Amino acid sequence: MALEWVVLGYAAAAEAIMLLLITLPLLGGLRKGLISVVRSALKPMLSIVPFCLFLLMDIYWKYETRPTCDQEHACTPTEHLRHQKSIMKSQRNALLIASALVLYWLLFAVTNLVVKTEQLNQRLEKLKRQD
Repeated sequence: MALEWVVLGYAAAAEAIMLLLITLPLLGGLRKGLISVVRSALKPMLSIVPFCLFLLMDIYWKYETRPTCDQEHACTPTEHLRHQKSIMKSQRNALLIASALVLYWLLFAVTNLVVKTEQLNQRLEKLKRQD
């Protein structure tokens, strides 16, 4: 099960790096190439959304089927510690899911904005040449 979280972590890191490279103002000449690479990568990266939903359902299932310690002395200290670790891991994984989804959405939105901005700049230059 840990491999799935590693894959999601790498995907979120790749999204963050692409988002950072697109928004850097210093890469003016490379921006067109980066935009085309990111636009071609967005469609396959859309598979992150159902993957995150699957992992979210997995967290929910683990939450629903966890052993409970209703009474004060029902659990041993080891079981109680294992339960707390499991809750911490679930919270960390939920945060990873949320960050991957937000980063994908930001990457999609920023890429579309940059493409529209470039198109408007091209139209503006074309109109200036006509005048």
